[in-house]
Amino acid sequence: MRILDVGCGINKFPGAIGIDRLANTRADIVADLDQFPFPVRDSSFDEVRAIHVIEHVGDVIRTMEEFHRLLRHGGRVVIETPHYTDFSSFCDPTHRWHLNSYSLRYFGEDNAGYGYYSAARFRERRVHVRLLALWRYFGFELLVNAFPRFRRFWEYYLCYIVRGKVIRWELEALKQPSPPNS
Repeated sequence: MRILDVGCGINKFPGAIGIDRLANTRADIVADLDQFPFPVRDSSFDEVRAIHVIEHVGDVIRTMEEFHRLLRHGGRVVIETPHYTDFSSFCDPTHRWHLNSYSLRYFGEDNAGYGYYSAARFRERRVHVRLLALWRYFGFELLVNAFPRFRRFWEYYLCYIVRGKVIRWELEALKQPSPPNS
């Protein structure tokens, strides 16, 4: 399984190829993550990981399109970022975006009528929101993640009281399968 760890920093995912903009990291490829395309061939990865990266990029839509380009049909992208109600979302001056658990829906079937932003399509395999510890202990995190309607209610009405910590998406790239080699 070929894995690309985007923005790997010094904690590159084991067995992955790392790409980062900083040379003093564990990156195998040093490249500006806001310049497209990345110096990697189309459909060359089974998984792209972007752990605490998407909030730093200049263009979320273009970055998602690049992830889509890099993945084979059915490949998976794993994205993790602070929830916009968490203190860490705003305390880092390099964060450009503050996202919630619905921020990437534009790339899926439930695109809220905004599917024209991009032709890149992903199937949502899993969305998991971690809440602050107090709310995890009370079982609120379980409710938010087990019931999509409750998660929507929480995002709309409660998330500034019952604060989110981290969002993790696992998305599957939807593409035309490559023809078999002759």
